Amino acid sequence: MTMAGRPLRNRVVHASMTTRLGIDTRVTDRLIQYYANRAAGGAALIVTEPLSMARHQEVSYKVRAYDDANVEGLKRMADASESRGCRLLAQVQDPGRGRHTPGRVADPIAPSAQPDDLSWGVPRALAAAEVRSMVAEFAESSARVKRCGFSGVEISCGHGHLFHQFLSPWSNLREDEYGGDRAGRARFVAQIVDAIRSACGSDFIIGLKLPGDDGVPGSIDPAEAAALAVELARGRSLEYLCFTQGSHARSLEMHVPDGHSPRAPYMPLLKQLRQMLPPIPVIALGRITDPAEAESILARGDAELIGLGRALVADAGWINKAAAERAHEIRYCVSRNACWGLNVSGVPIACDNNPRVALPDEVDYRPAKASKRRRVIVVGAGVAGLEAAWVAAERGHQVTVFGRSGEVGGKARLHSLLPGGESLSSVFDYQYAAAQRAGVKFELGVEADCDTVVRAGAEAVILATGSTMIAPRWLPEEARAQGWVPDLRAAMAGLATQHARQPGVAVIFDMDHTEGTYASAQRLREIFDEIWIVTPRHSIADETALVTRQGILRRLSRDGIRIAHLSEPRWTERMENGALEIEQVYTGSRTIVEPLALLAYSTPRLPDQRLLPALRAAGIETRLVGDCVMARNVMAATAEGHAAGHVV
Repeated sequence: MTMAGRPLRNRVVHASMTTRLGIDTRVTDRLIQYYANRAAGGAALIVTEPLSMARHQEVSYKVRAYDDANVEGLKRMADASESRGCRLLAQVQDPGRGRHTPGRVADPIAPSAQPDDLSWGVPRALAAAEVRSMVAEFAESSARVKRCGFSGVEISCGHGHLFHQFLSPWSNLREDEYGGDRAGRARFVAQIVDAIRSACGSDFIIGLKLPGDDGVPGSIDPAEAAALAVELARGRSLEYLCFTQGSHARSLEMHVPDGHSPRAPYMPLLKQLRQMLPPIPVIALGRITDPAEAESILARGDAELIGLGRALVADAGWINKAAAERAHEIRYCVSRNACWGLNVSGVPIACDNNPRVALPDEVDYRPAKASKRRRVIVVGAGVAGLEAAWVAAERGHQVTVFGRSGEVGGKARLHSLLPGGESLSSVFDYQYAAAQRAGVKFELGVEADCDTVVRAGAEAVILATGSTMIAPRWLPEEARAQGWVPDLRAAMAGLATQHARQPGVAVIFDMDHTEGTYASAQRLREIFDEIWIVTPRHSIADETALVTRQGILRRLSRDGIRIAHLSEPRWTERMENGALEIEQVYTGSRTIVEPLALLAYSTPRLPDQRLLPALRAAGIETRLVGDCVMARNVMAATAEGHAAGHVV
C-alpha cells in the first residue's frame, strides 16, 4: 500500500497519543526514543501527538513547530522513524474551548462564545481574520515539518477540539462564512486541507480524523459525520479518513473505550459510515488490542488500516511479535486508561503493563544477565511479585515465589472477575508465563514466614505481600473481631463469580473511590435486590481519571445503585433486626436501610510488612514492592516489581 506515493510496509498505524515527553516546547531525546521504539517495533505509520503549529499554541509539553527553533530536533525526530521504514506524520490540532482538567482555560477560543460542555468555561469567538491567519500558520508549519523529513500530517477534527467545534451545529452558531450550513461549518477545515496541500505538494500525506458520533444531542451523529466527510473530501486529495467518538462533554469517555466496552466498539459505526463515504482509505481504531481482531477487520474489508494507540504504548513490539506469530508474548493493553489519567494530570506517559515506556531497550526487552547468581525468594504472587520474579529469573537468579493463595494475580485476579476487569488478567498471565519460561519455582497456597524463607536458602527477599483494608472507626471492636462486617475484597472473594439472586440490600461503605469498589457494586447489583454506596465525601470515584469516572457514574445511574454522599453507617441495636442506620455527617439526620443482607467496607489499606522485622533480624537483604510499600495501583506494582528484579 502507498500513500501520496510513499510506501507503507504494513497496515498498522500508531494513532496519536499525548506523551508529555516534550520539555519547554523542545524535542527531547526521550520523545525521539518513544517514536523510534514504535518504528522499530514494526509500525508502518506514526501520528505524533499534537505539535504547536500556530503561535497562540505555546504549551510547554508540546513541541513547537511554528518557527525554526526546533528544526534540528524535528529532523532527528523524523529520521528516527523514517530511517526505520516508518512514515511519521505530525498532528495538527487545537483544543479551542475544550478542557478536561480542573479550572478554566486562559483565553479560550471557539467558533462561538458558548460555554464548553464539560468545563463550562466561556470562550472568545474567533474573528474571521483570525481563522484565516490560523489556516496560513498551519500550512506554513506543515511545510516546515515536511522540510524536516516528515511524510505528512493528520488534521485532528474530533474529540471536541477546535476543528470539531467548528464542524458541529451545536457549538458553531456563527452566521459568517465559517458558520451556518454544513459547507460553512466545514470551511475552516477545508481551507486548512487546501492550504497544506498547496504548501506541501502531492507527495505529502494528509489524513483527516473526524467525529463519527460525538454523543452530544444536536451535534454530530453518524449521518452528519458521513455528510461532513463527503463535504470535506469533495474535490480534495486525502490519503485517509479516521473516525473517533465522544466530545468535551459527558460523552468524553467514548473516545477512550475501557474494559466495560466491547472489543473494537467503533466497528459497527464504521461499517455504517463506510456505506456513505467516498473511496478513501479508512483507519479503524478504538480498543483494538489483539492481532486476531486487527486481521479480521482487514480480512472483512471493514477498513484498510488499523489504528493502535494504547496497544502500542503497552508493547512497542506488538506488530513485530504478531508478524512472527509470537502474539502470546505481547504485553497487552488492559484498557484501564491509566495512561490517559497521567497525561491529563501533567505526568509523562506510562503504562500499567509496560514499565519501560520510551527507554532505549524497550522493544522486545530481555534483561541482561546478573554478574552473580543468587537465591531469590519472592513472597507474594500478585502483580508486583510476579514482575520481580520473572525479571530476576531472566537475569539468571534461582527464584522461588511463595503465594498464600492457590492462584497467582493477587487483587488484580479478583478485579479481573468483576465487570469491566477481564483485561487485567493479561498482566499477570504475561508475568506468570514469562516466569515459567525463566524457570521460576512456585509454592502456592503457602503462608510463608521467616523460617520458611530461611529454610529456602534465601540470599535476597522481595516482599510483595500487599495490603489490607483498615476497619472503619464506626465499626465496633466486637464486630471486627467476629468478622460480622467483612472488607469488600473478602466479601467479593466469595461473590465475584456468583450470579444467584439473594434477597435484601447490600451496602458498601466507600473510603476507597477506585474502580474495584464500583465494579464490585455492579456485581452485587446482579445478586441483591438493592445496592447502596455510602461515602463520607461529597462525590464518588474521586481517585479515578475523568473518563473512568464518567463511565462509573453512568453505569451506577443505569443500574439504579443508590449513593449516600456525606454519610457514614452507624452501628445501633437496629442491626440485630437487619436494619442499618446511615447518618449525614453534617446534620446528623439518619436514613434506615433494610432488610440488610450485606455490609462491607472498602477503605484505605495498611501495607502488610509483618515479615519485615524478622527478615531483617535474620540479616537477609529485603526489598519491598507494590502495596506493601504503600497501597496504590497496578502501574506502581508493575514498575516497582520490574525495578526490584533488576537490583537483587
